[in-house]
Amino acid sequence: MTEQFETRPEFGSPLDFAIDQKSRMTMATVRRAVERGDAVLAYQPVVQSERTELTAFHEGLIRIIDETGRIVPLRDFMALAETTELGRQIDCLSLSLGLRALADEPSLRLSINMSARSIGYPAWLRLLREGIGKDPRLAERLILEVTESSAMGLPEVVGPFMHELQSQGVSFALDDFGAGYTSFRYLRDFCFDMIKIDGQFIREIALQRDNQVLARALQSIAHHFDMFTVAEAVETADDAAFLIDMGVDCMQGYYFGAPTIVPPWRAPNARAERG
Repeated sequence: MTEQFETRPEFGSPLDFAIDQKSRMTMATVRRAVERGDAVLAYQPVVQSERTELTAFHEGLIRIIDETGRIVPLRDFMALAETTELGRQIDCLSLSLGLRALADEPSLRLSINMSARSIGYPAWLRLLREGIGKDPRLAERLILEVTESSAMGLPEVVGPFMHELQSQGVSFALDDFGAGYTSFRYLRDFCFDMIKIDGQFIREIALQRDNQVLARALQSIAHHFDMFTVAEAVETADDAAFLIDMGVDCMQGYYFGAPTIVPPWRAPNARAERG
């Protein structure tokens, strides 16, 4: 007998049921991977606009690996995990990997993503304090990227935390700037070191007049508050040329390099250039 899902309101449609089942399976897979510590960072360069051959820093993007060795796409779980303890555990894993990379490579400057919710998570705070406590110089090479949505949701937590860590040398970046959550009053109070302009305003900026106007406005706001600007999702030479002319400080995107789990500073050509 064929089951009539449409008569069972807890499932909705058969498609809803299938999506819910897939989501549950993905989350279970991610939880097991996080418990095992099966994750790596993928490194993407952020280049200086004035000299694009020079990397200002790398962003370390978390990649969760399932039992088969496959990387689980972030889009399949991150939005759901963000508001749960699993999100905090993922932040811990990301921070741990980032601190290890900084300790292993003295020339590296690295940004690591975090949610403002992790500020109140004891295990994450302990990792951070122990990491920069072992080597105070490491703090000067660490950038914490806070998502705009989480930062603006917890301003009373983010502000004091940033002031404390900045006094120890840690830098802060506001990720996805302009995505729709910003309260400019809080932006003034936060004093981020850099602003990363959301990719939706950067893609095809050389052709899209609306993107040009909006990106210039966001850059003007950032520079008014003495914050560096990073253009995200730079994918073409034309867009890069426009952004350089616009005066953006740094750029990041596939045009300059895709995220790679092989640390670029360990690649043979990188060793040759430094040698």
